[in-house]
Amino acid sequence: MGPGPDLRRGRRNGDRPRFAVVIGAGVAGLSAATLLADRGVRVLVLEARGRLGGRATAFVDRETGERVDNGQHVLFGCYAETLAFLRRIGADAHVRTQPTLEIPFIDTAGRRSVLRCPPLPAPLHLLGGILGWTAVPLRDRLTALRLAPALLARRVARPPEPTADVTSPGGTAVGVSGAETVAEWLRAHRQSPRLITALWEPLAVAALNQPISEAAADPFVRVLSMLFGPSRTASALVLPSKPLDEMYAEPARRFIEAHGGEVRTHALARIVVEGDGVAGVEIRGERIDTTEVISAVPWHAVRSLFPAVPAALARTVDHAAAMESKTIVTVNLWYDRIVMEEEFVGLTGRTIQWIFDKRRTFGESASHLSLVTSAADGLAPLSHDELVGIAAREVADALPRARDARLVRATVVREKQATFSIAPGQPPRPAARTAVRGVFLAGDWIDTGLPGTIESAAAGGHAAARAMLKEG
Repeated sequence: MGPGPDLRRGRRNGDRPRFAVVIGAGVAGLSAATLLADRGVRVLVLEARGRLGGRATAFVDRETGERVDNGQHVLFGCYAETLAFLRRIGADAHVRTQPTLEIPFIDTAGRRSVLRCPPLPAPLHLLGGILGWTAVPLRDRLTALRLAPALLARRVARPPEPTADVTSPGGTAVGVSGAETVAEWLRAHRQSPRLITALWEPLAVAALNQPISEAAADPFVRVLSMLFGPSRTASALVLPSKPLDEMYAEPARRFIEAHGGEVRTHALARIVVEGDGVAGVEIRGERIDTTEVISAVPWHAVRSLFPAVPAALARTVDHAAAMESKTIVTVNLWYDRIVMEEEFVGLTGRTIQWIFDKRRTFGESASHLSLVTSAADGLAPLSHDELVGIAAREVADALPRARDARLVRATVVREKQATFSIAPGQPPRPAARTAVRGVFLAGDWIDTGLPGTIESAAAGGHAAARAMLKEG
């Protein structure tokens, strides 16, 4: 038997470099493409929109001229795949990591508290932070200790890596979330109602983008087990210091181009399948010959990639189309003066869940607040003025300095397909490798075991790239 493919260089037996097409230039597509490029594969990235970043991007506000994120994205120190992606493209300096977890909160009575982890070894620092948090009575905080055995056991067991290979003829992974919801899991572990309302629910809704009465427990337990990781920085927040496109998308483009690849926007692509494998990609009549393609589009767009869905992919595509989407609403408010000193603050018991001061993040002189509401299906139908009114009232209620400030600009971003539902009974999530030779799937929605986060997208992108390299 002759030598196999040199995966380190991405070459086959000394031939010219491999060539692959990646469709979609969000976190998943760019993480996949840069990993392939790093291994010597020549990559063409095709993005249907006019800008890179997918669901994690930025746009120019027409009145202020500022770059505005289409939604606030926060990372954690345990996001190993995301941080590896940023290091690969030289963008790790575009984020700032807290020394240890520190989250300020404001409750409905206007009381401020800070969940701050003490300098203890992990995971004692996280438990110590909860026990020292004054937002709820001590007897309620003590119930957090009941979660420790389950989370430590999950951490020791090491959650599975993203699924790379097909596990059924239809190309879908087998593992479907169990029937237990987050709310049921928290009650089963005897968490006090006050601690659930003040801490676990806000964290779960932010991570899962779904009410805890609906969302399956398993992805949330996995996220918590990651936060209880072996390092104190595992639970620390990692905040972007640039608009999202500048944070990672443009550096990824430069990395791909520097490695001999190409990134095209306004490139609506279709995958051509002949027989049991890929024969090429079409872009408005232009045919690009390739035998290796990564689809990094969201679940709801997979069907549109195929002029005719191959029989071997029919079940995978049907499952993707049947996945429910969940909404995130972001309201941006500009005031004529500084109204908060914290970089961000969590709100409890309100419609708005998080306030981020972009002035602190991007060095702006005015006070530009980004207000985020996850699990916002009920808010999406409201008008622009209704959403701005809710946001402005809740800001004034929580931040006394905003009461005398003048609101000079407001925008609303509704991401109706921000994430996929992880409710029990949703269709199974697919593996990276499909039953069609040369077709691979990437994205936060493939079988990573995580909810629809940036980390899941990066993990899904890397899983697809590794599966392609392995198959070559």
